[in-house]
Amino acid sequence: MSGSLCLVGGTFDRLHLGHQTLLESVSNFDNAEVWITADSIAQQKDPRIQPYDERVQSILNWKPDYNFAIHCLEDQYGPAPTHQEATHIVCTSETKLNCFEINKKRLNNGLEELILVEVDHTLAKDGLPISSSRIRQGSIDRNGELWIQSSDLQDSVHMVKLLDSELKKPQGHLFKGPEDNPRVAIMEAINAIPTFCPCLIAVGDVTVNSLLEAGWVPDIALIDGMTKREVWAQSEKIDRSSFVGQLTCSNPPGQLTPDLLECADLCFEFAFSEDGGPVLLEIDGEEDLAPIFLHLLAPLGTAILYGQPGEGVVLRITDEEVKSNCRYLLNHFEVR
Repeated sequence: MSGSLCLVGGTFDRLHLGHQTLLESVSNFDNAEVWITADSIAQQKDPRIQPYDERVQSILNWKPDYNFAIHCLEDQYGPAPTHQEATHIVCTSETKLNCFEINKKRLNNGLEELILVEVDHTLAKDGLPISSSRIRQGSIDRNGELWIQSSDLQDSVHMVKLLDSELKKPQGHLFKGPEDNPRVAIMEAINAIPTFCPCLIAVGDVTVNSLLEAGWVPDIALIDGMTKREVWAQSEKIDRSSFVGQLTCSNPPGQLTPDLLECADLCFEFAFSEDGGPVLLEIDGEEDLAPIFLHLLAPLGTAILYGQPGEGVVLRITDEEVKSNCRYLLNHFEVR
């Protein structure tokens, strides 16, 4: 468009398909300016939002040949109310009202209104818009694929030998400590958890008990009455009164069942609900493979603790990498 200059603004956290559609909408203009929310604003919205430089670099890596200038947005409206050269502004149904307000300010400043370029939301596989907040919540990836799929609720799946070596490796940071005093490793792991942690999960009787004895009540705890695949006599001593909610499910050794998945999902729902609180999930069978489901369900930044027999405790923070790895592992389980 001859003589045109289009503005587009946003946080652009974890650059996804919706962001790409938004940015592609400015490709037909002579000039374009992309205004990216400053860290000072973004971090108030959600501490998990990527740093400004990282968000900028993601855009540059995606389209290094795009002819637009990138700037830092340090307030709600940016330069739009007073921009002398701007002719258009990109919006979605959610940001249209903000653009109306910008145009009111422009008229008060003696400037022409900006022409709105409305871009439809890009939808995820569930028919809902792809958004950075949904990615941080842990339900979808950047392409709108669901981490948990409908097929996961249909059949129990069995681990295959191909995954033996993969699953035996600690999937996180191992904190070593004496087996007869697991609290040592637990305290080191707790101190390593980032300041902002939306959810703390403990998997395993010894880990849950050690955490409680250290004065920490996890948001979600999973136990099966076993340790090293043998009945753990002290399991009954775990302080169940620390938990507001208690659930039970069936999950045989070497398997992942729809029952476990549904109950794990309920645990997250209850733990985050207004009237909820810490939840204890007691498993009839085995909880060793449960972290696969937990990471797929968990919001980004969740801390999951589980024991490594004879060595200590493993801490893994849920991020996009571990979600992708868990999805890969689950896809290789078999229905029998």
